[in-house]
Amino acid sequence: VFSSGFLQVHKSLENSVSFCSVSVDSGGVIAPKIGFKGDELPVLLLSAAVLLINTCKIEQLENIPTNLSHVFFAFMRNLWVKVRNEMVFESQLESTQGGHLHISNIRISDIAETLFRLSICASQLIKPLPFHVVERGIFGFSESGFKDFISNQWEVSPFLVRRGHPEGDLVEENDSFGPFVRSLNSTGAFPSFLSSMLPRMVSCLPIASDEFNILTFLGEVKNKLGCPLTYQQDIRVLRTDGHLKREEHFFLNGLNSCCTKDPHYLGVKDVLKCEEAYKEGYTVALRGMEFRFESVAAIADGLASLFGQPSIGANMYLTPPDSQGLARHYDDHCVFICQLVGTKKWRLYPQSNVHLPRLYDPLDRLHASEVQSSPAECKQFLLREGDILYIPRGVLHEACTENVSFDGSDGNSLHLTLGIEVEPPFEWEGFVHVALFSWNQNQKKAHNLSEYSSGIIHDISVNLLHAAIVLIGDSDSTFRKACLVASVFSQSHIHNWLDLNQRIIFCQLIDKIKIESQFLKVFRNVELAIQKSEDPFQRIRWLGFLNTEEESSPNCEQNMHLMGMKNLFTLCSRHKGKVEATFQQLTSRFSSEVIFDDAIERYKILLETYRRARKQYMNGMVSLHYEL
Repeated sequence: VFSSGFLQVHKSLENSVSFCSVSVDSGGVIAPKIGFKGDELPVLLLSAAVLLINTCKIEQLENIPTNLSHVFFAFMRNLWVKVRNEMVFESQLESTQGGHLHISNIRISDIAETLFRLSICASQLIKPLPFHVVERGIFGFSESGFKDFISNQWEVSPFLVRRGHPEGDLVEENDSFGPFVRSLNSTGAFPSFLSSMLPRMVSCLPIASDEFNILTFLGEVKNKLGCPLTYQQDIRVLRTDGHLKREEHFFLNGLNSCCTKDPHYLGVKDVLKCEEAYKEGYTVALRGMEFRFESVAAIADGLASLFGQPSIGANMYLTPPDSQGLARHYDDHCVFICQLVGTKKWRLYPQSNVHLPRLYDPLDRLHASEVQSSPAECKQFLLREGDILYIPRGVLHEACTENVSFDGSDGNSLHLTLGIEVEPPFEWEGFVHVALFSWNQNQKKAHNLSEYSSGIIHDISVNLLHAAIVLIGDSDSTFRKACLVASVFSQSHIHNWLDLNQRIIFCQLIDKIKIESQFLKVFRNVELAIQKSEDPFQRIRWLGFLNTEEESSPNCEQNMHLMGMKNLFTLCSRHKGKVEATFQQLTSRFSSEVIFDDAIERYKILLETYRRARKQYMNGMVSLHYEL
């Protein structure tokens, strides 16, 4: 229960209190805290409010009266901007300075956490672009643009959309990227905006892809939230040597951090060197732009809905004339390269040995940089302002700028990449796993499999079929493709082509499972994994998120530790014949009885679970970059 006395934002607090960052030595660690000038009472009220909010559960945050929440959110956002500016200009005061300076117990990370928490429940903080706006913005104004792309290029071949005019002017009408480009221009001339923009950015701390409790994340990063940009994680400053074709980093000898001894943090002095690095031919690559600009967040959110995925990543690359940033490589995710300023030349190479690599699979970047291809095999694209190039995952590519652009201007380049990272649950293999899970739960309810011995044999057979699907997915790239059944496009058109397309693919995959599921092969594969103390079901651990308390089974492999798995497999070996017969029967029944629409409901619930946590994280991070 909140006391309105703690949450009221009194005018005197906003008008008479000034803010200074104060570093206080706490147990050998420099802990930045906030100092205030003015009356002590408003400071005490603020401290109490911050303490209360930072110890709330989600339900308590949602129960804060709407008006108070909105007012306090706005106040904390403005306070955060002032504190952030103090950090930028390094106007730190010693705790002994100033007779009227009150040193509070509020750390900078506390302010950041309070703002983050209040943003979790803020309605309409980021409004995703309508899918038809995103569709036109990415795939052009043709009515069949998205359909043609999905049918012919998606996860297969590169695709170029010429959105700019021949003279290079960006298309203004329905331009999704205009607000972002204008926000950069407002901070300074190109590329001097780096020195004004980068120091105000904070690190977008990593969150586990399957972390659905945002408060757990906040507990893990409690003292780090609001910290400076982290090298490699948030930003890279690099160029590719023209002769060796290897990447070299500007910050080779470490970084000078003003806030921590950790060499990976960029202090203000480091950040200001980025413009110097740019002038020396280095590309500035900034990750997580969807967490820093509302306009980019809206595009990413809309594109994620269009492709039926939990989220979309956005990175920014600023490259000087006559330079190459990243070396030749391929990605484990599909990208849309959106050319915003200047021009850039792209070269794409064939790569027959890597097709649709999975997210987070090891990438052979050393091999990629040494691949030799003839000019005839290489596809070249010159991107002008407004153009968008799609590159499927697994396709080798590199890009460079020229000394002078085609229109006579400096050959610098600014582009944004929108990355569609297809996570395991949202591949076609993932959807098939959900379909099997859903079908199995319906079978249990219909036939009441409660007898112990038959229940264990049945559960073992179901999990072996899951393992069979994993094995088939390793050899058949269709299982690795993105599942689009939750696309907002499909939901907005009744009996449309995309829905029909997804149903056809599903039927083809089920037929393949029926034909290629081999009990002895699966049995041996699971046996070898357990002998090596490896988890044969690691890739589908996410299936445990589908279980409700009523549906949870003690024999469910997705919830079982390795020792329990070994004991269960020993039992399976003793009754191998019976397990094989049950497996064969179950595979046949599943293939003939599974219903596409039954799986969709659970699949969308799972997708929404992922999206909810991503949205909460995005709201929090965008709030920390307010008035960038």
